[in-house]
Amino acid sequence: MSPSSTTPQATVYGCPRQGPDRELKKAIEGYWAGRVTAAGLHTTAAGLRRDTWRRLAEAGVTEVPTGDFSLYDHVLDTTVAVGAIPARHRAAVDADPLDGYFAMARGTQDVAPLEMTKWFDTNYHYLVPELGPDTVFTANCAKSVSELREALLLGHRARPVLVGPLTYLLLAKPAPGVDPGFQPLTLLDRLLPVYAELLAGLRAAGAGWVQLDEPALVQDRTPAELNAAARAYRDLGALTERPKILVATYFDRAGGALPVLAKAPVEGVGLDFTGPAAGNLDDLAAVGGLPGKRLVAGVVDGRNIWINDLEKSLATLATLLGLAGQVDVAPSCSLLHVPLDATRERDLDPQIARWLAFARQKTAEITTLARGLREGTHAIGAELAANRADLASRAASALTHDPAVRARSAAGTPEDTRRPQAYPDRARAQRARLNLPLLPTTTIGSFPQTTDLRTARADLRAGRLDEVTYQDRMRAEVREVIAYQEKAGLDVLVHGEPERNDMVQYFAEQLTGYLATQHGWVQSYGTRYVRPPVLAGDISRPRPMTVDWFRYAQDLTDRPVKGMLTGPVTMLAWSFVRDDQPLADTARQVALALRDEVTDLEAAGAAVVQVDEPALRETLPLRSADRPGYLAWATEAFRLTTSGVRADTQVHTHMCYAEFGEIMTAIDELDADVISLEAARSHMRVAHELAGAGYPREVGPGVYDIHSPRVPSTREAVALLREGLAAIPAERLWVNPDCGLKTRGWAETRASLDHLVEAARLVRAELGG
Repeated sequence: MSPSSTTPQATVYGCPRQGPDRELKKAIEGYWAGRVTAAGLHTTAAGLRRDTWRRLAEAGVTEVPTGDFSLYDHVLDTTVAVGAIPARHRAAVDADPLDGYFAMARGTQDVAPLEMTKWFDTNYHYLVPELGPDTVFTANCAKSVSELREALLLGHRARPVLVGPLTYLLLAKPAPGVDPGFQPLTLLDRLLPVYAELLAGLRAAGAGWVQLDEPALVQDRTPAELNAAARAYRDLGALTERPKILVATYFDRAGGALPVLAKAPVEGVGLDFTGPAAGNLDDLAAVGGLPGKRLVAGVVDGRNIWINDLEKSLATLATLLGLAGQVDVAPSCSLLHVPLDATRERDLDPQIARWLAFARQKTAEITTLARGLREGTHAIGAELAANRADLASRAASALTHDPAVRARSAAGTPEDTRRPQAYPDRARAQRARLNLPLLPTTTIGSFPQTTDLRTARADLRAGRLDEVTYQDRMRAEVREVIAYQEKAGLDVLVHGEPERNDMVQYFAEQLTGYLATQHGWVQSYGTRYVRPPVLAGDISRPRPMTVDWFRYAQDLTDRPVKGMLTGPVTMLAWSFVRDDQPLADTARQVALALRDEVTDLEAAGAAVVQVDEPALRETLPLRSADRPGYLAWATEAFRLTTSGVRADTQVHTHMCYAEFGEIMTAIDELDADVISLEAARSHMRVAHELAGAGYPREVGPGVYDIHSPRVPSTREAVALLREGLAAIPAERLWVNPDCGLKTRGWAETRASLDHLVEAARLVRAELGG
């Protein structure tokens, strides 16, 4: 049935890309290693697209998305589509488009990659476009048209997907050498004709609709930015050679952009009606609805894995029927952010498994809702009854209510969240205890997770390796990592985390209330996939989780070894969180469990404990009105975790790959003694932001970009350190990589850390230290 009909249909904005067994990851990494040809890679990719479209159609989706599939990142794909290739990558792209594409993503030994940061408030990373007043845009329809034709030849009705022009420009940054105050949005009039060409090319290839993703419109936008949106969609809507346009917003309320889109001469608007975006329902009624337009209603949460409340969603959809010319049923956003198929989780209790909905289950929920909307609730009576039973089972489960956990959480006092000593007093005590040199060197935590280590974990899970042999293998790795760090000259060491599968999953598997999946892979960036654990119930720590590994490592060296933990906010942000209680309550439970671990590490002799919070910024609500409440409970949870230690125990935290300018006050509120942050790709911008905010504590802005295989030279590290010293006094500056080293190989790790240590030595000598 045509989506131009007024009969409600089911659709999705986008799908997971990886395949059921991460076939895409294996093919891409095989290509990088020379084991897979370009043709082989493209064959694998085409097969995954074909399978996705087939499954969507079989489930009842009448219009499949195309162009959402990516070999690395959909924003990078947009950069290619509009011809905004950075000058330093132009020769590589011209010589070989595929290798040039990956060079922009990963860099080469000679050329730095594009900066990477978080996609709104998700854990997906995108590659930041670099634009300037001299940027020339040119249309490249090849990928969009090719994938559209693939779908059409297979007999599908297809809707190509592109990042919209407003979001593309609002997510961009000034190119290197461009005035930092340059606003990429000033290029809108230059970019719109290129979008016009892309739209015309897609129409000529057979597209009836095109989806332009504009999630940036759900953030606080200035009147000038809203006027730019109005102008953009007025101009694109006025084109004669174009498909129908669906402007998709998601992740929050459309706010001031909603009346703009309601008036725009486009045929469809996508709105999120889940979580904080539920207010879109009242907002839509207030603007008079979308008469004559297609509304794609996101009533199934595309970012979490809990089953939908079908009756509640049907009630929302019934209200929406009176507010638009046509209402179609969809997830709140692309299904990229959830795993592929919950039926593969055979190790979970069958009743608990029925609470979960991954991408394929969400697709079934969407088609069920669309059928109920078309045919009436009697047509889906069995599905509604099963859904009610599953929701009731979860609500009544002992997993979700532990009286002891709730009593401890309720008994807390404000004193539990503050260290009794002021920072200057702590700093003196820590310097006396640690006796570190000027510009002390360290790493963030993990060392390379080799194939041998991953194989050992897999063999342990499969029963091919017994626990004693596995532990011996991990201890051997710790010995090697400690010996290497001593030889390299690092000042504060780590045990390397060989036993940890993931910085969140490792802890989740040892805490009550969490569930682990076997196949719940979600893309974080490029070929990096993670399995977020499921935070299903009340949280407690039955026993110490890291103390034995710390003690073993510390006994191997006279230098301080950091105790390494993941912080409470990141434990939430990188998990699928429960949606049946406030996040602040869940964060407090996790913080109390981690507080016990911090106390035990200190008792075992740890002089330095690092509690990583890379997700603090990414979880920041998109609307400014919601941010103070979030930051209050998030910083309190961190302090609750760390405030029980002595003055001479140094607390570190770490953050990476996000824009930190908006949370400088919150970073100060963490009251950590040392913070390390990503800085290499952004050329020490964060050091200057911290200095501008008057940050008073010690800082380790990264001098080694670990998300690229290139080895930075000593000269580069020295230059970055000098830039850091222009903002942070030497007595408060640390030298470290941007992030953990688990994704890197040993050869590049050794070379890069040798250069890092040598750079610290050279700059220390310049300072007379």
